[in-house]
Amino acid sequence: MSAQGLCAVVTGASSGIGAAAARALAAQGYRVILGARRLERLQALATELGGEAIFLDVTDAASVAVFAAQLPSGVDVLVNNAGGALGLESLADLNEAHWQEMWQSNVLGLARMSKALYPHLLKAFSGVGHVVNIGSVAAHETYAGGGGYTACKHAVKALTETMRAEWLGQPLRVTEIDPGLVETEFSLVRFAGDAARAASVYAGMEPLVAADIADAVLWAVTRPAHVNIDEIIIKPRDQARVGMVHRR
Repeated sequence: MSAQGLCAVVTGASSGIGAAAARALAAQGYRVILGARRLERLQALATELGGEAIFLDVTDAASVAVFAAQLPSGVDVLVNNAGGALGLESLADLNEAHWQEMWQSNVLGLARMSKALYPHLLKAFSGVGHVVNIGSVAAHETYAGGGGYTACKHAVKALTETMRAEWLGQPLRVTEIDPGLVETEFSLVRFAGDAARAASVYAGMEPLVAADIADAVLWAVTRPAHVNIDEIIIKPRDQARVGMVHRR
């Protein structure tokens, strides 16, 4: 099924899952509008895909408003991907700056974007708007050192379920996709650029790649209009739980 003439907005699109989702949607025929803070990388991807790049900082309400004002009246798909993890400190060593930044991007950023694009989604060219929230298996489990991140992703799950309840009866669909270990820049950012520590997260096992999650996004948004995929939990075969990983 071609999505020619339909519009998809992807946040955090300058790398990783966001960039992969943009590629998958563009290949399906969507007009892709990409948002992220790293504008140079974003523009290169937009050029590659024939899409549009607009600076976006989801932690800043003014930036979200400026971004939304540049969108077409109708948006068919919003992929709320912006976010990430910072640090691995225990609660006893609470780093409030990390927690505040994670909350601003993962939770409030998602809420800001969903609010700002709600009128656009109601005017989706396809007749049915679709919000896809990129969560994490951390929405279902907790782990030592992950208090800030797991709290954020539990909140994303709560927001997703709230959207589905509040928008019931509207021409809108809401999906949450919760990945396990995906090898992207996620761990590099979490560990402040420590490449060796980031690589150790995936050592000896075969993690997912960003394209695996993009495939799930595309599958969810291309179901028949009356079908809502509530939630997809997707992990590599080598991972049973957050802390249970098979390493060769």
